[in-house]
Amino acid sequence: MIKKIAFDQLRPGMFVHDLNCGWLQHPFLRNRFKVHTDEDIQKFSQYGIREVYIDTLLGLDVADAQTEEEVKAEVHEKMVQVVEAHPIRPHPRPMREELTVARQVHHEANQAVHTIMSDIRVGKQIEVEQVNPVVERITESILRNRDALISLGRIKQKDTYTFQHSVNVCALLVSFCNAMEFDAVVIREIGLGGLLHDIGKMKVPLSILNKPGSLSEKEFEVMKAHVTLGQEILQETPNIPESAIIVAGQHHERYDGTGYPGQLKYDQISVFGQMASIVDVYDALTSNRIYHTGEEPTGVLRKLYEWSKFHFDQELVQRFIRTIGIYPVGSLVSLESGRLGIVIEQGQESLLKPVVRVIFDLKQGFKLTPRDVDLGKPVGQGGADRIVGYELPDKWKLDPFEYI
Repeated sequence: MIKKIAFDQLRPGMFVHDLNCGWLQHPFLRNRFKVHTDEDIQKFSQYGIREVYIDTLLGLDVADAQTEEEVKAEVHEKMVQVVEAHPIRPHPRPMREELTVARQVHHEANQAVHTIMSDIRVGKQIEVEQVNPVVERITESILRNRDALISLGRIKQKDTYTFQHSVNVCALLVSFCNAMEFDAVVIREIGLGGLLHDIGKMKVPLSILNKPGSLSEKEFEVMKAHVTLGQEILQETPNIPESAIIVAGQHHERYDGTGYPGQLKYDQISVFGQMASIVDVYDALTSNRIYHTGEEPTGVLRKLYEWSKFHFDQELVQRFIRTIGIYPVGSLVSLESGRLGIVIEQGQESLLKPVVRVIFDLKQGFKLTPRDVDLGKPVGQGGADRIVGYELPDKWKLDPFEYI
């Protein structure tokens, strides 16, 4: 049985099933292993690990600890309360109308970031005048319909992760800032910071940046230096706003002081840095990497909510969840009626009642002719169904984005 325990309950003889921290937030070779000594436990503490999941079938037990399923159910219920407690703002433009434009914006932005980062690697300087129009187009698309461009950000290729991640963080930050009702100038400055937040990785050796596996402790320290390197690059670049530099310099800080490079905590981290850290982890965990298969957004949002107990500001995590919804566009979901569907657009009244493209009948075991169901509509008008959970596309051997 998988159970969740506090760090101070961890003992030699226990089997760690999940370290319960963000990907690449630690240099351990494996996420699952048996704890042999007190020294092993002390090593975990320096990386901000506060809670872990243990497998009681492979090691010692903690009798009164919550099971993994109990934790998931509890967190999901809290997330539901978060999104139900606040009204949503309708999109100025429908998803289907914005998607064509968003595809072009996404393509151009990825090409631009590839060029910028390639230039930095060979010693050239960033030309802000060439970057600002990219951020402007991303912002305009997000303001028309935030789901279109953000959903495209989930279509990621392993070998271009660094470039795509930068575009996705930009788009997510712009959407987040808009939800926070920041003014237009601030939104664009933070978006610029998001687009350039990982620029320091171009100064990290390719052997470490593209290593197909876990980093050693020494390699991990080299990788962590990308934050300071990126901050220095931006500080030396003319016409870069201070808020954009803050995003690049603070996106790996953690609310409890366990991040890097400054081990800042609480209000020592600007709200821009705190928002960037949430967005950065969300996109990293939902991305396919050489050594990591991306997780489904709903599961990652649950982790972010769980981690907000220590690593992130709880209110900001809740605002982020309300920004993109518990079931973002492209999510594969199971319905109470026994059907599978793809979320193709957020609902007008509730984030729990999106428009779903139904594609499979679980009870009968066969594919359906795709049909759109608006879960916000009542009986007799195409609704009268509800989401009961999310599904892993790999399990069903399908790509949700082929249906959008």
